[in-house]
Amino acid sequence: MIELEGVPELIDPVMVAAFEGWNDAGDAASGAVAHLDREWKGEVFAALDAEDYYDFQVNRPTVWLDNGVRKITWPTTRLSVVRIGGAKPRDLVLVRGIEPSMRWRSFCNEILGFAHELGVEMVVILGALLGDTPHTRPVPVSGVTSDADLARTMDLEETKYEGPTGIVGILQEACTHAGVPAVSLWAAVPHYVSQPPNPKATLALLNRLEDLIDIRIPLGELPEDARAWQLGVDQLAAEDSEVAEYVQTLEEARDTADLPEASGDAIAREFERYLRRRDPAGSPETATDTGSYFRDLSGGTRPQAKPKPEGAAEPEDTAEPQDGQQQTGTGAPEGPVAPDDKAGDEPDGTSKGKPDGTSEGTSDGVGDTSED
Repeated sequence: MIELEGVPELIDPVMVAAFEGWNDAGDAASGAVAHLDREWKGEVFAALDAEDYYDFQVNRPTVWLDNGVRKITWPTTRLSVVRIGGAKPRDLVLVRGIEPSMRWRSFCNEILGFAHELGVEMVVILGALLGDTPHTRPVPVSGVTSDADLARTMDLEETKYEGPTGIVGILQEACTHAGVPAVSLWAAVPHYVSQPPNPKATLALLNRLEDLIDIRIPLGELPEDARAWQLGVDQLAAEDSEVAEYVQTLEEARDTADLPEASGDAIAREFERYLRRRDPAGSPETATDTGSYFRDLSGGTRPQAKPKPEGAAEPEDTAEPQDGQQQTGTGAPEGPVAPDDKAGDEPDGTSKGKPDGTSEGTSDGVGDTSED
C-alpha cells in the first residue's frame, strides 16, 4: 500500500506526466514537465524503484561529484507536487521519468496507486513525435483520449489507433480501465530538425495544457527561447537550398490545410490566450550560435552551421507508431501530424504517412516570422 507522509491534502489535483525516450521527440514533452516543476518549485515526494523498471545497460546511471564525494544518480521516475495560487487554487502532481525497460503494467499500476491516494481528478500525459511539419508554422498539438464521453465534453479526438505503442499509450489505457479520466497531448516536431531541445514544441504543449485544465502557466524565458530557436533554423534553411525548398513545400501544404482554421474557435482561443498573457513587451528576438545540424532529407545527417538551438545527437529511440509517427497496424495514430505526412517505418524515426483521426491545434505562442 502506498503511504504518502508529509503530502498535504490536494486541491482539485491533476496529474501531468511525461517520459523521455520513444514518446519525446526533441525532448519537448519532458521539457514541458521540467518547466512546470522549475517555475512552481515542485517538491519531490516519491520516486519509483529503479531496480524494478530499468535496464541499466540501456539507461545507464551517472556518476557525479558533490564537494569531492562521488555520488550516483539512477534512472527513475519521480513524482512532485506544485500548488497553483490565485482566485481558484489547484494542485498539479508532476510525473517525470524515462520510459521503463520492463514491467510496464506494474509501472502503470504504481503510478495509478499514487493518483488514487492523492485524489487525482484527471491524468494528462504529454508526448512529442516527429512529423512532416514546417518549423515556420505553429506547432500542431492534438488532444486524444480513449474515453468517448471525455472526447465529447472536452472537444478531444477519440483515438482509434491500432499497432505498436509506447508507455504513453499504455498509461492512458491503464487510466481508462481504472476509471480515471486521461488525455494525451501530442506535439509534432519537424523531422528535419529533430535534435533536442525544441522550446517551440514545449511552448505549444504548455499552451494547450493551459487551455485544457484552465490554468495560467508562467513561461519565463521560454517564448524568447522558442523565437531564437526558430531564427536559428531559419538561418540554416536559408543556407541550404534543398532544405529551403522542402520547407516551402511543407508550408504550402500546411497553409492549404489550415485555411478553415483562420476563423471561429481558433481565433477565439488565440484571443483568450492574449488576454491572459497581456504583459509588457519582452526583449527582441535573438539567436545565438550553440550548434545544430539538419537531418538529411534522404535519411542521414549532414553537418551544418551552428545556430540556435544547441545540437545533439538524436536519441536512439525510434519514432513511435502509437503516437502517429509510424503506423504498422491499422487505424488512426494518436499523435498530430502535418497535412502531408505519409506512413513509414524508418529507423531514423521520421514520419512518412498521413494518419487519420488526429486533430491539430494551431497555437504555440510563437510569432511566425515567415507570415509577418
